[in-house]
Amino acid sequence: MKEEINSQVFDHLVSLAALKLTSQEAEYLRGQMNQQLQVIHEMEQIPIEEELEISSHGVALTPANSSGLREDEIDPLKPKLNLEKIAPDVKDNFIIVPEIPHHKI
Repeated sequence: MKEEINSQVFDHLVSLAALKLTSQEAEYLRGQMNQQLQVIHEMEQIPIEEELEISSHGVALTPANSSGLREDEIDPLKPKLNLEKIAPDVKDNFIIVPEIPHHKI
């Protein structure tokens, strides 16, 4: 198996994701990622006809087998849940959410 995600690339990805991994966890995860890339490369080798239509579930959607688009309709929440009663702060029918402090990792 050709290794595509080397230690340097993996370490960079781990730092971007702000993960804390033991060396054993990191090596396992890197191996799994490389195996997934290998499967993707194998799938790329499957011949697919150029004129094959793209579909998300194996069956092409046509006007004959789909229900078509619906009209846009406003559907307000019914009944109103009265969340304002339990919310810590409400202004103009909006729940005010306190700011969440951010800490640099």
